[in-house]
Amino acid sequence: MMDLNLRKAILANVTDNSQEELEATIVDAIQSGEEKMLPGLGVLFELIWQQADQAKKKDLVQLLETGVQHAGA
Repeated sequence: MMDLNLRKAILANVTDNSQEELEATIVDAIQSGEEKMLPGLGVLFELIWQQADQAKKKDLVQLLETGVQHAGA
């Protein structure tokens, strides 16, 4: 499965990263604006979502809603 291999590869690339390195990875991916970075951001978001409790998930969805509204404006 190609997508499973991609997920494993992305996780392998960040497994030992510090918080600062993880942040730099996210910032670099967003600033580059490259489509090829989107799957990696998706995998990282998946990890965040899986670790979040219901209150944090609600906060994330609210942030996402605000971002989507601003992006569409």
